[in-house]
Amino acid sequence: MSKIELKLINMKDIEVKEVEWLWKPYIPSGKITILQGDPGEGKTTMILAVASSLTTGSALPLMDAIDISRVIYQTAEDGLGDTIKPRLLSTGAECSNIIVIDESEKELTLSDERIERAIIETGAKLVIIDPLQAYLGAKVDMHRVNEIRPIFKNLAFVAEKTGCAIVVVGHMNKSGGSKGMYRGLGSIDISAAARSVLVVGRVKDDPNIRIMA
Repeated sequence: MSKIELKLINMKDIEVKEVEWLWKPYIPSGKITILQGDPGEGKTTMILAVASSLTTGSALPLMDAIDISRVIYQTAEDGLGDTIKPRLLSTGAECSNIIVIDESEKELTLSDERIERAIIETGAKLVIIDPLQAYLGAKVDMHRVNEIRPIFKNLAFVAEKTGCAIVVVGHMNKSGGSKGMYRGLGSIDISAAARSVLVVGRVKDDPNIRIMA
């Protein structure tokens, strides 16, 4: 058996860099963001509003005007023609800047090389995967650390390599009383792999209002 070449990195040679943000301080560029919440709380509505702003260059809250960007949006829960596009149009999105990877011949997973290829080909600044559990792959147990960790390590590498923000939408489990970080479905390594974890929920006293934390 041949030995693997030993390569060492000295921290004094590492250049200090600031985190770049697609939407400061919520969605970093070149990193993974987890967006989670209970079903029907508005996760998809919120992230589609962000996507719409990017497609037109409209300012996001707490930020000045932004550059017009393309967005890759993959969903396994809603129809593109009867649900997603009407939602995008209602938010004023420029739909020519929304791209979907065709899954008609092969379903997409988080490990699929087409994600990186699509980012490079389109120049997208944001990829949305909605929801997480639909894109792990049929043989992956989301509660097993040894199966989740390499998938998210590879996805994080793709985000860093391309500079694209990757937002993964996930549901919450039913563990009442737990810290928010532990209410995401699957292994805690899913949240640990992310640079940012966002939770969307209703205000108890006014269910018409949502809060993102």
